[in-house]
Amino acid sequence: MDTPHKNRLADTTSPYLQQHADNPVDWWPWCDEALQLARARDKPILLSVGYSACHWCHVMAHESFEDPATAEVMNRLFVNIKVDREERPDLDKIYQTAHQLLSQRAGGWPLTVFLTPDDLAPFFAGTYFPPEPRHGLPSFVQLLESVERAYREQHAAIREQNASLQQALERTSPKVKPYGVVLDDGPLTLATGQLAQHFDAEHGGFGSAPKFPHPTNIELLLRDWARTGNQQAAHMAGFTLERMALGGMNDLLGGGFCRYSVDDYWMVPHFEKMLYDNGPLLALYADAHAASAEPLFARTCEQTAAWVMREMQSPEGGYHASLDADSEGEEGRFYVWTPDQVRGTVSAEEYAVIAPLWGLNLAANFEGRWHLHGFRPLGEVAEKLGIDRETAQQRVTSAQGKLLAARTTRVRPARDDKVLTSWNALMIHGMARAGRLLGRADWIASAERAVDFLRLNMWQDGRLLASYKDGRANLAAYLDDHAYLIHALLELLQARWRSADLSWASELAELLLARFEDRRHGGFYFTADDHEQLLHRPKPMTDDAMPAGNGIAAFALQRLAHLLGEPRYEDAARRTLQTAWQGVREMPYAHASLLIALQEQLTPPDTLVIRDHADALSGWLAALPGGYHPHRAVYAIPADATDLPGLLAERGGQNGPNAFLCRGTQCLPPITDIAALRNALCEPAVENPPATE
Repeated sequence: MDTPHKNRLADTTSPYLQQHADNPVDWWPWCDEALQLARARDKPILLSVGYSACHWCHVMAHESFEDPATAEVMNRLFVNIKVDREERPDLDKIYQTAHQLLSQRAGGWPLTVFLTPDDLAPFFAGTYFPPEPRHGLPSFVQLLESVERAYREQHAAIREQNASLQQALERTSPKVKPYGVVLDDGPLTLATGQLAQHFDAEHGGFGSAPKFPHPTNIELLLRDWARTGNQQAAHMAGFTLERMALGGMNDLLGGGFCRYSVDDYWMVPHFEKMLYDNGPLLALYADAHAASAEPLFARTCEQTAAWVMREMQSPEGGYHASLDADSEGEEGRFYVWTPDQVRGTVSAEEYAVIAPLWGLNLAANFEGRWHLHGFRPLGEVAEKLGIDRETAQQRVTSAQGKLLAARTTRVRPARDDKVLTSWNALMIHGMARAGRLLGRADWIASAERAVDFLRLNMWQDGRLLASYKDGRANLAAYLDDHAYLIHALLELLQARWRSADLSWASELAELLLARFEDRRHGGFYFTADDHEQLLHRPKPMTDDAMPAGNGIAAFALQRLAHLLGEPRYEDAARRTLQTAWQGVREMPYAHASLLIALQEQLTPPDTLVIRDHADALSGWLAALPGGYHPHRAVYAIPADATDLPGLLAERGGQNGPNAFLCRGTQCLPPITDIAALRNALCEPAVENPPATE
């Protein structure tokens, strides 16, 4: 039997690249050898960027990259490079921005970019291209031939365009010197107003389909309510979280949120599940429960965390990256039902509740089948059936368990099982925060296992790595990896103290300052100063699907500065805000993570350090006022913890129990009993915002 053809992608660690290892295309991973080959042969580079859970990436692969005739054209005319955008976000950021500049429209995946070989500048860019002309697009082969012909015949024009593009890329990074910039709270009020203008009062969320969760924006609204008492902000946040939790974008059986909704109603999702969405959403729902005591928000945390530990955490401790949208060649097949399938799985009493609740008594909502979505309130269904709400909820919970068990017998969507440092940090933060706020030690332990995995495998010779698969860690870590991980470690330290985690956070902060900071203009570059030299070195300030690394870096450095009394961290955070200030003022809502850091720059948080014997710390923590306190960080440190850095070295626990409360740089005298601490925390908790409609 002939051995199947394998190209160079077979030796990579990326599941996405390995999916293309059998293609007849002579694919290269991004590497010096491929770039040198393109220069030596004067061939343009076809750069294809995607990721393993991407539905349209699979479509284009099947239609074009698996086709021998198309592959022959690609191999003859180009040096073909395939990139996993999750492993190489540096390349993806550059060429997505270039696509937007060249085409004047948003990009996406698959990203198809053609580069001149000597300077790696893109001279044509698009996304998906079909195998035959349709929808105003040429066939992929027609595109290949016309682009290669343009490279040969329009050399001077391409050079002129490349120079203009390079200048445009440089303008995307702020170059304003931070000195003399005065920060104020004006953008905070403007951001809330901008979000209100785009708020969907009927269905929740912002704007129209496709609808993304944008958890950082919702966190900003919750914080605005806590800061100012703005009831509109509370409603926009609470109502959006309610509609997402009850909608089909949330897996109502197995937990976990899909990437976005294709409609205005949060009903039919794009079915891929990404770790980077679910970590921030888990933290956000825990915050919303602390603020409102709404049981739905707690249940959503429980289902999301259960999914993470059941399906996304490896035996080694790290969290996997994503679940595919497709199974058996169809998007969403794993998740959808027919009414008869459901009737055959649950009891008649259970079906009587869930059919009107989830729309099984209505017309099919996804390609002739039913995707479960909250169509009616549970209380309304219970009243019509003549049962109490508690009984109805019990039947729903029982039906969920039966349907989930039945679903496990289906062919599952593929899982991208690589471990990404930045995405793991987002989930560590979510699990630690939700575990602390909802009293779930198992969630905190899950976060701790992931931290230990990262420290063992991704921390080598004092530097952080970005990706891990099959026992191999590789790729120099980016800004997001460092910033998100400091943020996560500080949250985990609030859930339970380990001095080693604080030491690691400090080391990462020093790396940020030494390797990533723009010392002249402020802010942090996405890549380190010794990273591979690319077409552009971006300094991202705006949030996208994930919060901007500069925003999280500023927030985390400020928190670490207050904990340790380290002014260099505070100064770096302030310079970041100052250099981003023009963009923040022009488009506040696009900079939510930086605005959250701005809140704490203008009004520093309360930092509470409690020192006592380990078995007594829980009593101190239990006595703290409940509710939502985004402006407070609490660290309970056992009295026998030693070798603590900075200010913590002066806050010992050897002389009996003490609590040290600082508001910014203003610290109270040590507090020796719980009652006095409660009195010192005189600012009332913001609790129970208006119920959502």
